[in-house]
Amino acid sequence: MRAPELVGRGWLNTGDARPRLADFRGKVLLLDFWTFCCINCLHVLDELRPLEEEFADVLVTVGVHSPKFVHEADEAALRAAVERYDVRHPVLDDPDLTTWQAYAVKAWPTLVVVDPEGYVVHVAAGEGHAEALRRVIAEVVATHEAKGTLHRGDGPYVPPPPAETELRFPAKAVAHDRGLLVADTAHHRVVELVDGELTRTFGTGERGRRDGPEPTFSEPSGLAVLPEHIAAQVGYDVVVADTVNHLLRGLNTETGAVTTVAGTGAQWRDGTTDGPALDIDLTSPWDVVWWEPAGGVVVAMAGNHTIGWFDPVAGRIERFAGTTVEGLLDGPAHEAFFAQTSGLAATAERLWLVDSETSALRWIDPDRMVHTAVGAGLFDFGHRDGPAEKALLQHPLGVTALPDGSVAVADTYNGAIRRYDPASDQVSTLATGLAEPSGAVLLDGDLLVVASAAHRLERTPLADEIVAGDAHQVRRPPTDIAAGELELVVVFTPPPGQKLDDRYGPSTRLEVTASPPELLIDGAGVGTDLTRAIRVSDRFGDGVLHVVAQVAACDTDDAEHGACHLTRQDWGVPVRITGNGTNRLPLVMGGLDSRP
Repeated sequence: MRAPELVGRGWLNTGDARPRLADFRGKVLLLDFWTFCCINCLHVLDELRPLEEEFADVLVTVGVHSPKFVHEADEAALRAAVERYDVRHPVLDDPDLTTWQAYAVKAWPTLVVVDPEGYVVHVAAGEGHAEALRRVIAEVVATHEAKGTLHRGDGPYVPPPPAETELRFPAKAVAHDRGLLVADTAHHRVVELVDGELTRTFGTGERGRRDGPEPTFSEPSGLAVLPEHIAAQVGYDVVVADTVNHLLRGLNTETGAVTTVAGTGAQWRDGTTDGPALDIDLTSPWDVVWWEPAGGVVVAMAGNHTIGWFDPVAGRIERFAGTTVEGLLDGPAHEAFFAQTSGLAATAERLWLVDSETSALRWIDPDRMVHTAVGAGLFDFGHRDGPAEKALLQHPLGVTALPDGSVAVADTYNGAIRRYDPASDQVSTLATGLAEPSGAVLLDGDLLVVASAAHRLERTPLADEIVAGDAHQVRRPPTDIAAGELELVVVFTPPPGQKLDDRYGPSTRLEVTASPPELLIDGAGVGTDLTRAIRVSDRFGDGVLHVVAQVAACDTDDAEHGACHLTRQDWGVPVRITGNGTNRLPLVMGGLDSRP
């Protein structure tokens, strides 16, 4: 089909230009539908960098930012995110999801390839598509070079002027013997502050993963101080969540030396999660904390919606909680659902955590049972105080235990610090007007808040304020479906040079659930066919279909040694039950839907 026009509020990274679709004729255009809260979208930004370099003279990437949360629709917040995540291509600001709907997008992230004549030739949802995209783009380039419709040259990207601040988008802070340690995330380093002054830095400031006395990091986030007796055994006293490197790093604050202690540097896609720490793939570790009841470091593994456990002495890492399904489900840790856990805090009785994508405050007890204090699910958020069952947060990234047994929540997209008191089961507001707070540390009776988008730490007195606030829901337009039988189709066509890999069993997996569960009369559960007949109840006006698909494909040019690629995508599809709704729901994972 002809690619629809690119329509939005404005453009970033183009100088003063406002490109139209026709301006990209002659180039391969790659549209990346993303939102900056989404960890999968952040993974894709990194996956695309080598492609953008390889095809620099023929490929133009355009990020279409279609927000999930209210805060993400703020133009200034988007501009900060584009800098924070080092986005080096034009970005269309699509706050009303106009272009999202024109391209029939159903999930973040979704990638669309448009050929030099303006036709959509490939669609892929989720992450892990880099190799498939490379093959598709190479084929499109060869075809249009032969036709004479390919134009080589520079694209429309115009970098913004560099900003200079002492800290740049800091993420977390912890108290240490000498003062404070801060993850200076966008500067790719850890710094020490004493009485507000920067006294030492750990890391050269360059993006990388080098160990030793002149280490490099890639967007470090969480910091955990080890107990003294553990530090003495392992030779480092701080564990750093080196998020974009998918590693845990050990920092010796006496010598400044850094050692990789967990992870391979590759992002976990599938397979084992338990074993020798240096042999196990991790995925976007976002925060870390020592929890005495667990006897180790707990890791918020944001990239696959799980909680990990790291034993520094044994050098072992394991899954502590979660299944990799994104959602809000309490119960035994190995059955619970999490949603991009981004902040941790430990007490003797509770491991507190915040799940950013469900805007939830939760905890795990020493018996490894998971509980939710605040939060309603993937699509409900806001700023509302009062009884915890009615209170709302918006994409919180941090949590701090307070001396009275309550906790302070860095309610990031509300620009606030919130307080939850387990004794009264009430939520209140301690401070507002903060620039994307992502963590806090208790210091001399006050909170020192990591105001990430303000590039500084701010002292905040602990004083409750009651805020009525508003409730919001994710604004994605629902898909109208009919009650009764519905054909659910996950569309996947192996890219050029690949085939489905059935050597060790079925190459595909499909899991379907719903909210509420009663929305599905039949068809929920796990199977191996990417097409499934489900039956939808007529007792509900709306709901959400949760679909998880996984596909294994291998290269065909070397049957014995060809590389294999695992692709996985989660959809949460809001649906509305109507009399004239469709009885076929296609979800494009890779390729194009062959049916109109």
